[in-house]
Amino acid sequence: MFCSVGALQKIVSAVPSIELSTITKRLLSISLNSKMPVKVGDTVPSIDLYENTPATKVNISELCSGKTVILFAVPGAFTPGCSKTHLPGYVNTADDLKSKGVDEIVCVSVNDAFVMAAWAQDQKSEGKVIFINCL
Repeated sequence: MFCSVGALQKIVSAVPSIELSTITKRLLSISLNSKMPVKVGDTVPSIDLYENTPATKVNISELCSGKTVILFAVPGAFTPGCSKTHLPGYVNTADDLKSKGVDEIVCVSVNDAFVMAAWAQDQKSEGKVIFINCL
């Protein structure tokens, strides 16, 4: 997750009406309480990933530059855990998070770009979460 602990705490506390799953709450708690290697002002590595097709490169550094971005990774698209537990909290709260200052929510997985595009459509996440892959 590429946002500061302080920024994440502000977002979570500013949106008390958000209904988060138990797993999402646990992950946020772990993120808030762990020693996160990324701090405000750190440069995100310049890495090219892909969205929708292998021809559509997304440079993570450019995507995050000057923005507040929640970047999270999941083990695999269409897996029960990812489709029912990991992703829905971000999709369901995207509008609230964005209204509180989050510019982009980005989901990364090892699936190819076509699978990620199909999963994004299946999860009805258009305009909420960007799905990219690292293959």
